Amino acid sequence: MQDNQDVTKKEQYNLNKLQKRLRRNVGEAIADFNMIEEGDRIMVCLSGGKDSYTMLEILRNLQQSAPVNFTLIAVNLDQKQPGFPEHILPEYLDTIGVEYKIVEENTYAIVKDKIPEGKTTCSLCSRLRRGILYRTATEIGATKIALGHHRDDILQTLFLNMFYGGKLKGMPPKLMSDDGKHIVIRPLAYCREKDIERFSTAKAFPIIPCNLCGSQPNLQRQVIADMLRDWDKRYPGRIETMFRAMQDVVPSHLCDTELFDFKGIHHGSEVIDGGDLAFDRQEIPLTPVGWEEDSESKSQRLDILEVK
Repeated sequence: MQDNQDVTKKEQYNLNKLQKRLRRNVGEAIADFNMIEEGDRIMVCLSGGKDSYTMLEILRNLQQSAPVNFTLIAVNLDQKQPGFPEHILPEYLDTIGVEYKIVEENTYAIVKDKIPEGKTTCSLCSRLRRGILYRTATEIGATKIALGHHRDDILQTLFLNMFYGGKLKGMPPKLMSDDGKHIVIRPLAYCREKDIERFSTAKAFPIIPCNLCGSQPNLQRQVIADMLRDWDKRYPGRIETMFRAMQDVVPSHLCDTELFDFKGIHHGSEVIDGGDLAFDRQEIPLTPVGWEEDSESKSQRLDILEVK
């Protein structure tokens, strides 16, 4: 009996610690990008997945102590996928007392009609969904649209653009919407996906899978996600360092003539950002500079070593 109580106390302690980290990450992102301002009405896009549930929960938590006043309204788009459990989200939101709106649009039929069998549906589906969400934001008077993309999503987008699009472009934590009328924010921008997964499991959110694209295992984004997940296991700290690199861009050491005036460099010009020093370390560090392994990651790594 005592052992069970100790396990429960430990689980609760770990959950509280995890929630504090997620709250801190979200708070830092909001502050760094000025995501939420006094009087904002935040439309929280709730898909029924782990990311959007976590975003809503952390924003609700921050709402209680934030230095500015803001309101939340959860919005779910029911795309009329066959078998979609439409009762789950309303029941959950009623239970926690959050204002919400369910938007019903049969985008599933449009996607199935326009996209040949076997082809990826994400591009058309996301465009349709985006337009509907923008329209809904206007209808409900939302000043910000909150999406549940996290740090790993941002890195995946960076590599997708590099590998397949030929651009050094990621997914910004804050931007103007496609129609030029709304501000889109990503409060989970600093959060790790593995933290969100653990938090979602511990909170037992009623997850709703996306059956429309869930059967497309060879999506380019999934390939990139698997690559990053493998790197995270084999080279701890690499993910953190790559994301930090996105926050410390050196235009003078890239190749974009629109960002830096290479033509303007002449004899007598000043040395900029170390001149020809790029990464001239004689020895590559075994762990990324400035990275410290947290206790949970270390414990998981040691467990893996014990199994081996």
